[in-house]
Amino acid sequence: MNNDTATPAATATNSTLAGNYFISNYPPFSFWTEDQKIEVEVALNSEPVPGVKLGLYHHIPFCRKRCHFCYFRVYTDKNAKDIQTYLDATIAELKSLAERPLVKGRKPHFVYFGGGTPSYLSARQLGELTDRMKAVLPWEAAEEIAFECEPGTLNPGKLTAIKELGVTRLSLGIESFDDHILEINGRAHRSSEVFTAYERAKTEKFEQINIDLIAGMVEETEAKWQRNIEQTIALRPDSVTIYQMEIPYNTTIYKEMKAEGKLVAPVADWQTKRRWVKEAFAALEGAGYSIASGYTAVLNSKKTKFVYRDELWSGADLLGLGVASFSHAAGVHYQNLTEIDAYLAAINAGELPLKRAFRTSPDERMIREFILQMKLGRVELGYFAEKFGVDISERFAGQLEHLGAEGLLKVSATEVRLSRDGLLCVDTLLHEFFLQQHRTSQIV
Repeated sequence: MNNDTATPAATATNSTLAGNYFISNYPPFSFWTEDQKIEVEVALNSEPVPGVKLGLYHHIPFCRKRCHFCYFRVYTDKNAKDIQTYLDATIAELKSLAERPLVKGRKPHFVYFGGGTPSYLSARQLGELTDRMKAVLPWEAAEEIAFECEPGTLNPGKLTAIKELGVTRLSLGIESFDDHILEINGRAHRSSEVFTAYERAKTEKFEQINIDLIAGMVEETEAKWQRNIEQTIALRPDSVTIYQMEIPYNTTIYKEMKAEGKLVAPVADWQTKRRWVKEAFAALEGAGYSIASGYTAVLNSKKTKFVYRDELWSGADLLGLGVASFSHAAGVHYQNLTEIDAYLAAINAGELPLKRAFRTSPDERMIREFILQMKLGRVELGYFAEKFGVDISERFAGQLEHLGAEGLLKVSATEVRLSRDGLLCVDTLLHEFFLQQHRTSQIV
């Protein structure tokens, strides 16, 4: 048997169909509406709740190339002037937000630069941008400054500049170590750039280096996935994040599927992807890592944290800057306008660049934190009893009993703990905890 051949086509029930399965918020985005945008003004003009942390997210929507599986708002055709215009607009947005009662006088506890490709910016652009941001909302006391990178954009000068910004968590979007897999999935970098970038990053002595991998990319094979695991362990990063490939509707792969009349995506089936992640987790544990979530393994659990994730999943306020960015402010979810020209026009008019919003009820906020913390593999019952006055084991008794009977989790007097199999399919389990009005057809 040739172990370097592609995985056979899946059965229909286990196939990867087009759509999003990864749950990143609650209620789902499809329930956010334009008519609730007024709630954003109410939230921003309210006083902050004592003890709630403030985070800042900056969306850099520029890339060298659009990956075939990418569903984020990105642009590959902008020149230096266009980029500067956009960065100026995000500073104007930040200044406007910083004057609101919810934000004024607060300092960010965590900052996240995502994209797109933040490392696409030049060292000069990065330095000027962050200097201007810190002049509006100082972050010298922030616990974490996280920064996403595409390996091919990192030269020694760029990495030094990123380190000087105060970045504590550098995340490298490697996805695969195989050049053919990278090419056919539309990635801009190649494996040689991965190794060079990683060694340069190690030289800069960042507090934490994370690498991202994707299980089940187009033409992934058993042998190539095993080499991904082996190479990851050889590099020994501080943390490893592994996503299972999905094909959202606005990706290049989906457009090709639609044109060809195909329903099943040309990627590994869910059973295979979960097995591959399970094998990766087992190998990483054998190499001294511990599993920190359904997607992440960390080398030193006492030292390695992901503050952005943990605070956001515990109800922190998050201000999202830039086109299509998401925010969570005083119980109100909202998203910015999703096209750059519309975003710039709103900023130039002195308006909040809002597209849609949703005010959550206390019950919805409780459910949101519960389902997001389930992704960590362990939920403390006492946390929800103290914060929300809810006994999770009673509130979700039916769902927990059902999932327990399936061997996917266990409930004790103090916690809900997912099994490894439960953790690997956690996003499919979470729908059971949605309020009835928010339940939609599950993708997987």
